[in-house]
Amino acid sequence: MDKDALKSLGSRVIEIERDALDALRARIDDSFSRACEILLGCRGRVVVTGMGKSGHIGSKIAATLASTGTPAFFVHPGEASHGDLGMITRDDVVLAISSSGETSEVVTILPLIKRQGVPLISMTGKAESTMAKMADVHLDISVAQEACPLNLAPTASTTVTLVLGDALAVALLEARGFSQEDFARSHPGGALGRRLLLKVSDLMHTGEEVPRVASSTPLADALLEITRKRMGMTIVTDESGATLGIFTDGDLRRVLESDADIHRVPIGEVMTGGGRRIGSDALAAEAVHRMEEHAITSLLVTDEAERVIGVVHLHDLLRAGAA
Repeated sequence: MDKDALKSLGSRVIEIERDALDALRARIDDSFSRACEILLGCRGRVVVTGMGKSGHIGSKIAATLASTGTPAFFVHPGEASHGDLGMITRDDVVLAISSSGETSEVVTILPLIKRQGVPLISMTGKAESTMAKMADVHLDISVAQEACPLNLAPTASTTVTLVLGDALAVALLEARGFSQEDFARSHPGGALGRRLLLKVSDLMHTGEEVPRVASSTPLADALLEITRKRMGMTIVTDESGATLGIFTDGDLRRVLESDADIHRVPIGEVMTGGGRRIGSDALAAEAVHRMEEHAITSLLVTDEAERVIGVVHLHDLLRAGAA
């Protein structure tokens, strides 16, 4: 089989699955809304179950729900018949998945679930199936054909199921007002979690770590302070210790290009007034954004009263994975 034939086969699969998703869009109806209402009213957890490929998709749907504000977990229907059914409580909601709607391992446990009074949402490809009829709400995942040329291997149907699960999760996320911070709390170990949870206050330098000189200090002496503290800058203060501005490597280059005597000129005459600032409660990722926007490597950190309380440096942000 040549390259063009292989590409044609790949394109055909995508076209079939795209058409299946187009058909699914028209089925986002009152049943979908009712399913969302049941899930939003769940006082326990959403228990997802399914066999084979439906089980694999169900496991992913449960994970997506759990990470977007809807507590959920997956139960294998075969294991449910041998003790794991005890994981399901009356406060839960069951989301059962089967393309045929007749999967024996799932159908076997549904009467027991219904007997507990647990709400049941089914996702099947047959509205007249056992699972569809037993459900409080049925969601249609039927497809005109599978992408498999034998029309046997679950392909388009699993894609439709996965997308419908994502639609439920995102609708619930929006309805709950789930925020970036909420998402980060579910993902503290990843790079995304670090970007969304890490704050400037976690990384800033304070106290004696911060280079600081009075405005009357000769530039040569100020350079010694910059070298000692190894931050490539220093805060410049007035007689009372209030911050007037900063002096950075960029300012030094400009001085060296002039006729100024670094041993005599006060740093207050060559500093940059004010200095870029950021609140201590700001996200570290926001600090990185501001530094990139202004092509600088440090920011003054202020408290709620806008008083300078420290400095955050780009190197610290990069080491912490905030970028």
